[in-house]
Amino acid sequence: MCRINIQEYYCLRGANSRVRVRVFSMRIVQLTTDARDFCRDYSAAIPYFGTPAEALLQGFVRFPDIEVHVVSCTHKRMVSPSKLADNVWFHSVYVPKWGWMRTLYAGCILPVRKKIREIRPDIVHGQGTEKDCAISAVLSGFPNVITLHGIMQEQAKLLKARPGSFYWLANKLETFALRRTQGVFSNSNYTETLTRPRAKKTWRVANPVREPFFKELPTVIPPPKPILLNIGNVCARKRQNELLEAFSGWDSKETPYDLHFIGDASRENPYGKRFLDLVEKNQSFARYVGFKPTGALLEYLDHASALVHVPAEETFGLVVAEALARNLKFFGFRVGGIADIATGVDGVELFDDGDWVGLNQAIAKWIREGCPRPTSAAKTMGERYHPDVIAARHLQIYREVLNTCS
Repeated sequence: MCRINIQEYYCLRGANSRVRVRVFSMRIVQLTTDARDFCRDYSAAIPYFGTPAEALLQGFVRFPDIEVHVVSCTHKRMVSPSKLADNVWFHSVYVPKWGWMRTLYAGCILPVRKKIREIRPDIVHGQGTEKDCAISAVLSGFPNVITLHGIMQEQAKLLKARPGSFYWLANKLETFALRRTQGVFSNSNYTETLTRPRAKKTWRVANPVREPFFKELPTVIPPPKPILLNIGNVCARKRQNELLEAFSGWDSKETPYDLHFIGDASRENPYGKRFLDLVEKNQSFARYVGFKPTGALLEYLDHASALVHVPAEETFGLVVAEALARNLKFFGFRVGGIADIATGVDGVELFDDGDWVGLNQAIAKWIREGCPRPTSAAKTMGERYHPDVIAARHLQIYREVLNTCS
């Protein structure tokens, strides 16, 4: 039985007047990955999360009538605060090495289930099928929903995952979870189309953009040469190497520009090694600046001229929404959720997947025209993707789920 805690009481106002007040209280569990564990940053005392989960919590803190409990599994025991905000609690669950994918997350599911029973929430929300969050949500014993951030089915296809490999198993667990949850939050039309055949119900709910990206826009001073940004960890799915190769034949003397890459890259994998070699080979226009935290990333966005984002597969494209929230020009391919973000937005130019010639020609034309930036993209992003907007939509759906299962 669902437990939306609703209290009704009366306040006396004078001898003959009384006002009826209704107070709503919903207890929510968010199962998400503690990024300290993902980054092996075990000495950090404060947990941090993936950008969609972080932004959603930024929205939830402005709804004081709800109680949010964040539960995360980790490979090592860490010092953590019990509360992250007035209405947000944090619970770190230690899981030994054997308890992860090698046991199909049994070592995560059982202690998380125990913790959830202690919390006794109204609803459990599993953030992502990449690891244990979704499977722990559907086996929690409580009403539950799932958000898909990446689609393991597509990852398994893209990587041609062999039977028994991580992504092969992740795909199987994803399908198991989708068929058993009360519903799935799909962050784009692309995600919803691929999810609907395996789920009881889906809702179209975009990923929120973190609050700092909506701070006041600065007065932009154009750089001496246009700076094009590409943001994302260097991997085959993001296609940084293909972008570099497509730009290597461009006459930068006729239309000068700099192409800066932001994200993690490593020579330990073949794609990363080739990327770093290509950057060194194309030093006349290419530069790798590494990973940047939020503050530094905002500075790059505000001083750059445009974002170029050309992934092979993309469920949403949060970096695109973040750039547009800073009124940055955007060039990209019509892939996955990027088309949803770009619809009706000032300063966007999209091309068919793989149209490198069209992309190059459009950027060259824009440079010759003086690199104009959009003026209304930030306003549109705020109306669609501000944490408050997305958090309110989550609460609406939670209540819908609880009403149907009561």
